[in-house]
Order: sequence, then structure tokens, then C-alpha cells
Amino acid sequence: MKLTRLFLTINGARRMVVCDPEKDSLADMLRRLGLTGTKVGCKAGQCGACSVILNGEVVRSCVRKMKNIKEFSVIETIEGIGTPTCLHPLQQAWITYGGVQCGFCSPGFIVSAKGLLDKNPDPSREDVRDWFQKHRNLCRCTGYKPLVDAVMAAAKVMRGEASIEDITYREEEGASIYGSRYPRPAALAKVTGLCDYGDDIKLKMPDGTLHLAIVQPKVASHARIVAIDTSAAEKMDGVVRIVTAKDIKGTNRIVVPVVHPRSTEPGTERPIIADEKIFRYGDVVAVVMAATEEKAREAAKAVKVEIEPLPEYLSFLDAVAPDALRIHTGPNTYLMQPVLKGQRAEDAIDDAFCSVEGSFHSQREPHLSIEGDTLQGYWDTEGNLTIHCKTQAVGWHRAGIAGGIGMDVERVRIIENPTGASFGWAASPGSYAIMGACLMLVDNPLTLTMSYEEHQHFSGKRTASYTNGRMACDENGLLTALEFDTGIDHGPYTEVSDHIIEKVARFMGFPYAIPNVSGLCRIAHSNHNYGTAYRGFGSPQAYTCSEALVDMLAEKMGMDRFAFRYKNIAREGDLNINSVPFREYPMQTLMDMIKPYYDKAVEDARTRGTETRKRGVGLVCGGFSCTLGPHDHCEVALELNPDGTVTHYNTWEDQGQGGDIGTLTHTHEALKPLGLAPGQITLVQNDSHVCPDSGIAAGSRLHYMVGNATIHAANQLLAAMRKPDGSYRSYAEMLAENIPVKYVGVFDVTGAGLSALDPNTGVGDPTQALTYGVFLAEVEVDTETGKTAVLSMRCAGDVGKIGNLLAVEGQGYGGLSHTIGYALSEDYSDFKRHATLAGAGIPYIRDIPDNMELMFLETPRADGPFGSSGCSELFQSSSHMAVINAIYDATGVRIYDLPARPEKVKAALEAKAAGKPLKPKKYFLGSDLYDALDDIDENPV
Repeated sequence: MKLTRLFLTINGARRMVVCDPEKDSLADMLRRLGLTGTKVGCKAGQCGACSVILNGEVVRSCVRKMKNIKEFSVIETIEGIGTPTCLHPLQQAWITYGGVQCGFCSPGFIVSAKGLLDKNPDPSREDVRDWFQKHRNLCRCTGYKPLVDAVMAAAKVMRGEASIEDITYREEEGASIYGSRYPRPAALAKVTGLCDYGDDIKLKMPDGTLHLAIVQPKVASHARIVAIDTSAAEKMDGVVRIVTAKDIKGTNRIVVPVVHPRSTEPGTERPIIADEKIFRYGDVVAVVMAATEEKAREAAKAVKVEIEPLPEYLSFLDAVAPDALRIHTGPNTYLMQPVLKGQRAEDAIDDAFCSVEGSFHSQREPHLSIEGDTLQGYWDTEGNLTIHCKTQAVGWHRAGIAGGIGMDVERVRIIENPTGASFGWAASPGSYAIMGACLMLVDNPLTLTMSYEEHQHFSGKRTASYTNGRMACDENGLLTALEFDTGIDHGPYTEVSDHIIEKVARFMGFPYAIPNVSGLCRIAHSNHNYGTAYRGFGSPQAYTCSEALVDMLAEKMGMDRFAFRYKNIAREGDLNINSVPFREYPMQTLMDMIKPYYDKAVEDARTRGTETRKRGVGLVCGGFSCTLGPHDHCEVALELNPDGTVTHYNTWEDQGQGGDIGTLTHTHEALKPLGLAPGQITLVQNDSHVCPDSGIAAGSRLHYMVGNATIHAANQLLAAMRKPDGSYRSYAEMLAENIPVKYVGVFDVTGAGLSALDPNTGVGDPTQALTYGVFLAEVEVDTETGKTAVLSMRCAGDVGKIGNLLAVEGQGYGGLSHTIGYALSEDYSDFKRHATLAGAGIPYIRDIPDNMELMFLETPRADGPFGSSGCSELFQSSSHMAVINAIYDATGVRIYDLPARPEKVKAALEAKAAGKPLKPKKYFLGSDLYDALDDIDENPV
């Protein structure tokens, strides 16, 4: 190794650095200096999280080699822009205007924005968007609009047109913060670059920490493992041990139970490290432990794997073909859920005045968080096996991995690191199980960072779907019947299958009144990547079919799309497709709210489009549920402190959605009689051995569940503190009277009249709360290239009383940006092409419109905390279909196979011009729909 010495001016101070000019990037050098505000996400110059200012220019430091950095260069990082006690206007604006969610990209964006304002102190919004596009700054959380808002506000301060106080949230003494824009408590550390994410913690681990590298053969998606040769790798410098399946002390299985009476799989089929077979491209067959990450990775390359190829079934259709072999010991189709309402839908459709049909495919969508998978492990001082990770389910994951690694669950401690988002993939415990299995073999601390490509192949994805659907109405345009047959491609592993199938079976045709329904959802194994949670969680697959059918039926009837939906939305007394009442009936008001925007968009499309730039409008209805089912459970704790402040303990896993501000808001409101300021409430979160188990961060459940549990805990604490005269005891008085100062709050929906979907009929009411929305998209399609640009997105939504407006807006804008990617570009089907952020189609700022608007109807929820529900899943439920329907409105071609990439749209336009419109044939999903329904009827469970 040959090193060099450089003098550099870093954040205003001249410093001497020693580096390897050939290997080290500028980011490597800065992070070694402790300047870990410079984040590294993609390590390929695609995300801009590593942005710094070098000699006056914004650069992506992860791809700038030190050999190209001239001596005496001037470098500015986030740490040099402002400090917690002296914020730069950009940092303050990021806090105030909702620029911080997960916060992983925030330092890079703020540095990039400073580079812009240094050159152009008075930019337009389009100037800001162009700048972020040019410098490849990616954000997956915010939808970009709040970031532009923040730059514009900060620019005013820097020009002297406003003060920093003008862009700082003003807290009113004694006022409620419920429903306000109170900033997130974690935002300050994130905008100053001082929040340590997983890789930052890695750099600061003690001496003796070993580095892990996974071995992914990436040579087949289905194969029998004949032999694994680790001999050469074991001899390499710095290698401590190579772990294979034979070394694991437990069952080597991850347990995520499939709780559904019709499942032929119990949820125990997934190995921690592949033992007998490779089931997918990203499976791990070995793990290297070494003194450094570089040495671990070199050794991982030297591990040789001999395989016997097996047939690869890379889609649901392949896996259910009559000649397909079984991937596991049971049938490939392992779970079915029927939905039956009214008369048999085929009869109602045959007798109907008008009907339409189609076959629809939604792709396997990657989550594309900017931070990939990174985690640490060690044995704590009490002998607990401790894993720091990006978990979305602190409690669940302990149980899911304990038996597999051979450790008593009570001694498995899981702590969530500050997390650069996941949007659902961190609901899977695969990497945590690998870390735990390796910890069982050594005393050393361990750290694991997957490359982005490794993470992309390892982490689960939104499941792909194939649906045959039909819909009918009478002569007045009233819906009479819905028929659907959906196949969900869940890959080789079953986790959360029961939850996903429930969502498809509930939200197909939501929120319309449909008297006759015959539907079936099937889930099957394939050899593509496995399905896991993703915001929207099963509902986007349903809406891909039903919202297309609604549009098609309206057109065939010669009715306006808005009027057709308005006629058919559920109203008081109507039942959903599961034969139970809707919990609220806000859809008419929501549609009234969006009607003026729809009318203007239709007129704009008519008058502003051209022959080569055709404009269109898409409209959809949607919604989602909150909580996970009829036995959902949540616990929190509140503790009175000696100084009169209160500490709240919970495991509201914060992936960026705002577990901190949600907890603070609920606690402040619930303890209002004590007159506490927000700053007098301390949050202790997401450590399994310190906090009660609040459950998984999924299903839009935690605002609802934690809120209700907080009210329970607060009522106990207030009752204990209250004196006979109505005043409140101090901490000292509580101790003097031997009264406890800590109380556990519990909220459990068991006994609330809920019921799981009947496995034979689909009748049921599994969750206590729902959200509702109407989405409107305007698009422009370039007919020469097929490229679609989304010009605007609007949502009128009802999520109950809003707890924190910044957080809900952040989920809204972010969710809409994801749906645009889902509709137009994002995919994980090609293992080579889709291995990176850019390759998988992540939207940059120019792919997302600045013209986005959220409107809210706040219908109080009877059982919700302070009238609230959940929110985030609503915005990523059906809104992608607003874009797809708008493409049809613009061009007259319907895209049945997502995403609507330019080549697909162009091919459809060419086929239409040739008089041969593209429409997929009806999918074979394993059997005839009615044969399958008859079989279920004859074999009830």
C-alpha cells in the first residue's frame, strides 16, 4: 500500500490528511476524519447523499478519487455549514418545511443547495429543481416539493428579505401541538450531519470489531448446492472465519408464521444461510468474518460454490404452469382467499347491461431506499446477543430469528439504528438473522454493510401480480358485479403472505358499492425475489385491476369518469365487498373537494395538448386500512422523572415516517393537564430490552395503536398523581406516598367486534380503522418517444384528525412520488439492469411534478386517539392508476402491464395506429376461477 500526504482546507481549517490516492474516495477520507455527515448510499454517484463542495463546486464525493484532489483544495461539508447552536438558514428551513424524514439524504441536499445559493442567491423553483437534477440529488421520502420549499425560504433569509426567526416554528406556550407543524425532534441532528446511521456507527465501533461480507453466488435462481469450497478464502490475510449453514447453532430457519387456515406453508421454509438449495438469485451461501471490510470482501470472492441447476420459475405464471415442479415440498400455490358477495358474479355479468374485462400485471417493485442494509452486533454487558439494525419490528424479529440462531429469545436484544428509510423491506429479518448466527460463533463485535447491489438482490420487494378481472353495470351506470382472479408472485419465501392476500381481498373495488362479487386471490412460490411489506401493502395490486376496469366501464357507457365514480362510491348503508359496512362514508365530500381541479384539468388537456405532446387526466378512488387485524396489540410506558418531566418508552420504529413526532404529539396531548412543554417530554425508543413492544411499523398502525396505548398510560399516571383537591403530586410526593411513577399503557383490539376474513367466503372486518382518498393526475405523453411526464398530482384524503401536519404531508408527497415511479419506471425483474438505484428506475426530481397538492377532510375516528387514524398507506394505494388512466385519456392506449415505460407506450401507440391494439390474453393462474371457487366451497376450512 502506497500512501500520500495532502494539506486541505476543510470547513475553513487547514488540515493534513494521509490517504491511499488510488483506493480512497474523497468520501472515504472525510468519513475517516469523523465527518460522517457525508453519507454514502449508492457508492456509484447516483444519489448525491455524499455531496460536498470542492473548490466552489458541488461534487459527489463517493466517486471522486483522492488522486484527483489537488493539494490545498478547499472542501466544505455539512459540518462546516452550521451547527446545532448556530444553524444555517438552509438547515433551519429543512426542519421547518418538512425537508427531513429519514434524513439520510438531507446533508447532501443541504450542501448541494448551498452550492446553488452561493452562485445564484435568487433562484426560481425551476432553477432549484434543475440544480438538484443536474447534481443527481435523490430523495425517496419527501417527493421533493418540501425540499424546494425549504430552499426558497432559506434564500429569502440569505438575501436579507426575511430573518431566520421568520422561518422557524413558533411554539406557543401552553398550546396544544396536536394538528400543528411542530418539527420532528430528530431533525436537528439530521440537518447538521450529526445523526449516526448504521455505517457511521460502524466507523466508530471499538477495536477488535470484525467485518462481515456475504457470499451471494449470483449464478442461478434455483439450484441444488453440491459443494461450498472455502479453503482458499480461509487462508487469506485477515480472515477469521467463514460461516456456512453447517456452523449455525439453531435450526437455520427464519420463522414468520403464515396465520391463515388455507395456507399449506407454516412460514418456516426460509434458511438463514442456504443449506441444500439456492431458491433465488440473492440467496446467501456463506459469510466471511475478517479484520477489515476490504479483506472480508476479497475472501468472499474466493469462496467457490458448485451447483446443480434446477428449473427456474421466475414468475407466477411459470410457477403455476401444469408442468412446473415444486419449489418446496408443498404445492407452488400455497394460499387462496375467496371473496363472495351476493349472487355469482358470472351470472350477474352475463345478465348485465354493460360489462368490460381485462388482464393486468403489476411488477415487482423495489423499495429503493437511499441507505441500503447495514447493521452491527455485539454481546452486551448483561450477556445479551445485541443487534443494531434497520428493523421495522423490534419485538417480532426477536422471535423470528431466535430459534434459527440457537438463542433464547429473552437474550436476543434488538435496537433500531437511526435509519435511512426502508418503506417495508426492513420488515424482513433476514440480515438480522445472519448477524445473530455469526455472533453465536465469536465474542468480537461485528459489523455488516451490504453493497447496494447485494442489498438489492437480498432484500424483498413488493410482490408482482397477475389479475383477470371483469366488471358490469346496469343501464343507469350503477355497478352490478365484480369478478377477479389475482395471482400474487411471492417468490420462494412466505413471510407476510397472509397479510398481503387479505389486502387484495379487501381493496379490490374499494370504495365502491358493488352488490355481487366473485373473487379469488392466490399466492404462489416462484424463484424470483420474495415478497415483503411495502407501503400500500397489497392494495396497489388490487387497484391496478379495479381502477382500470372502472375507467373502461365508464367509457363504454359513454359516461364521464368522474360522474361514473360519483354515482358508485359507497354511501351510508352500503356494504364493502367483504359484506360489512364501511366504517365511514366520506367519499362524496372528497370527490366534491377535487371536482373543480378535475374540471380544470380536463379543460387544460383539451386546449393545451398538441399532436406530439398529448395531455390527459386520470382519476381514481382508493383507501387503506389501519392496524394489522382483529388481535393487534401495542404497549408503551410513561414515567415521571424527578424534575417533573416525563419519559415515553415505545418501539414505534422510525423509518422516516415520524415515530418521534408522533410519540411526542400523542404524549403532549394525553398529558395536557400537567401543562408540560414539548421539551419536557423525553423519548426513549426502539430498544427491545428497555422499551415495551409496540409492534411492527407497518399497516399504518402505529399512530393509531401507540396513540391509544399512550392515552391509557397517561390516564393511569394522571390518576396516580392527582390529589383529592385536583392538583398533581410531584415526583418526591409520589415516592413519599409509595406510589409508582411508571405506567404501562396497553391497547388491544381483541374483543372490539373485529373478525378475520372468512377463509371460505371472504366475509369479515379485520381492522378498526380505514383511510379514504381521491387522486387526480395530469400527464403529457410524447407520442414520438412514448415518454410520459406527470404534470401534476392531487389528493383529497381523509385520515381522521391529523396529529402532525408536516408528517402527514411528508407521507403524502412521498407516497405520490413512489406511485409515479411504480406507474412509469420502477422495476426489479432483470437482475443485472435493476441492480442499482438508477437502473431500477428511481425517480429523480424532474420525474416528479412540483405541482402537487394535498387536501384533507378530517372526519374524527370514533375509536382513534384524539380522532386520528393512520395515514401513510393511503397515498400509495391507488394513485399509480391515476397516472395509467391519464395515459389512456391522452393517447387512447391502455397499459395493462406495469410499468408504463416509454418503449411500452410507444409500442402501444404503434399497434393502435396499425389497427392492432395491444391487450394481453387472459392469464392462466393455475385453474379456472369458478372451478377453484367450487373446490373451496366443497372443501371448507
